[in-house]
Amino acid sequence: MTSILSCRNLWKVYGPHADATLRRALARSDAPGDIAEQLTAGRLVVAACDVSFDVTAGEIFVIMGLSGSGKSTVVRCLSRLIEPSAGAILIEGRDLRQMSERQLIELRRHKLGMVFQHFGLLPHLNVLDNVAYPLRVQGMGLRERLERAREMVELVGLAGRETASIRELSGGMQQRVGIARSLAVEPDVWFLDEPFSALDPLIRRQMQDEFLKLQSKLKKSIVFITHDFQEALRLADRIAIMRQGRIVQIGTAADLVLSPAEDYVAAFTRDVPRDKVLTVADIMEAGGEQIGAPAVLAEMRLDRVIALMAKERRALGVVDGDGRPIGRITPEGVLEALAQSEA
Repeated sequence: MTSILSCRNLWKVYGPHADATLRRALARSDAPGDIAEQLTAGRLVVAACDVSFDVTAGEIFVIMGLSGSGKSTVVRCLSRLIEPSAGAILIEGRDLRQMSERQLIELRRHKLGMVFQHFGLLPHLNVLDNVAYPLRVQGMGLRERLERAREMVELVGLAGRETASIRELSGGMQQRVGIARSLAVEPDVWFLDEPFSALDPLIRRQMQDEFLKLQSKLKKSIVFITHDFQEALRLADRIAIMRQGRIVQIGTAADLVLSPAEDYVAAFTRDVPRDKVLTVADIMEAGGEQIGAPAVLAEMRLDRVIALMAKERRALGVVDGDGRPIGRITPEGVLEALAQSEA
């Protein structure tokens, strides 16, 4: 898979002479953990420690961790809203840290989309004009930008509210306006920093559903920040878990549940219902033999398989997306997978 965004050995350190101190430490080629300890001992704050990952085309890459883990710092460094102390940030092969201020502004206007927890809408503008505002900044003509803005308003389910005042909208509607405004510039890479955390639980789940519908149409490359593991499970193709500025594990939800790298990761996944995380592919017995109907798709989650297995009371064949037999799943295998969570 092609990497749209690459983050390489990213550091962000705060404090007097922080960047110079970090450069000297990096020049000694010490281990990142040792460097972080040295900086902390010198009363510097290490907000991001040697962070590296790639985001592929069309992927939702979720970064999560507790408050203060560094996840929001990282996403702001990715767009250079915060200047990194060290490392490289590559978008389509171009290093953002080597760009001039003018080049960076152009990149943000045309390639990057950003949505944050606080919507940042302009209260004196109506819905349509808020969505069209970044296109106005780009210099797009009035007719063209309003046409594009109407398309985005319809895409997020607010058709008919174009002339509404921002103050007339609920929190969920305001967040949709923020998403529409971000999408209006047709970004290649989309950064979302806890965009739904200020919403009540019901609206939050509805917004997650709408977000997934949008992604199924748009196929954006997305970095999504959250502290909620359940939200990460619903949205992510892959998840990076951060602790004290470091990424401690990257993987699919099943990777994190089945093989946590350390106790910190296990604590995040301990109460997660495994049947809503694991898929048939995670626990099937590989092999090309045909068991017979009914067969289940390898990508199907176990919560859906269990009901069918309870009815059939036997092993089921597993097929890929093209209908080819690739293995089988047994009642014993399902029970074993579901019983491992309390260890």
